[in-house]
Amino acid sequence: MILSRFIAAAGGTEAPVIFVPTAGEKQNYGATDPGADFLRRAGCRSLEILHTRDRREADTEAFASRVRRARAVFFGGGRQWRLVDSYLGTRTGREFEAVLRRGGVIAGTSAGATIQGSYLVRGAREGNTIMMAPGYERGFGYLRHTAIDQHLLRRNRQNDLVAVIERHPELLGIGIDENTAIVVHGDGFEVIGSSKVAIYDRHYKPAAPGEARYYFLTAGERFDLARRRRVVARHS
Repeated sequence: MILSRFIAAAGGTEAPVIFVPTAGEKQNYGATDPGADFLRRAGCRSLEILHTRDRREADTEAFASRVRRARAVFFGGGRQWRLVDSYLGTRTGREFEAVLRRGGVIAGTSAGATIQGSYLVRGAREGNTIMMAPGYERGFGYLRHTAIDQHLLRRNRQNDLVAVIERHPELLGIGIDENTAIVVHGDGFEVIGSSKVAIYDRHYKPAAPGEARYYFLTAGERFDLARRRRVVARHS
């Protein structure tokens, strides 16, 4: 369901899609790298793999121009700092943003989800258990004023964003479990998938001392990013 929504938002199976595997460990990724097979199996017929470890290359017109015809970009998993080192502040990074401005879609899994927030968590080179790492605290910022975490319940991470929001109360924390996604449109998002999304907000007050300082949304629920509140469905 998640990938079908991604493909539909891109414009269908023939829409040009860029897959960015740079968060992964390998030095090189070929045009037919099996890491993108999940997109091929989902129906993407016009798929290009874009990768570099050299931010100077990412800042060239020749490299960045490869993104211009794309209707969608999908960032693969791995380590967030690799995406920062290669693309943040480069021409290619700006071309990724331009995909959204022309009505396209950007998605990602694991590190590829976290990088889309404005504040980058788990960005440390030393390891992914460090939530706030000087020098690696800036994400790509497609979702402004947010910090995005992933593998939430599967890896028992549900309390990790609490300290981030305490340090940076202006942020909205969004924790996404596996096989789950948020679909963002304008100032709101919808939860899809089989598990949960956690919301961390300085204004949220637990009902009793000691209770969780976050709350969950499940599939079908919507959230208003501008007002920072759950959208309550109206019944006729």
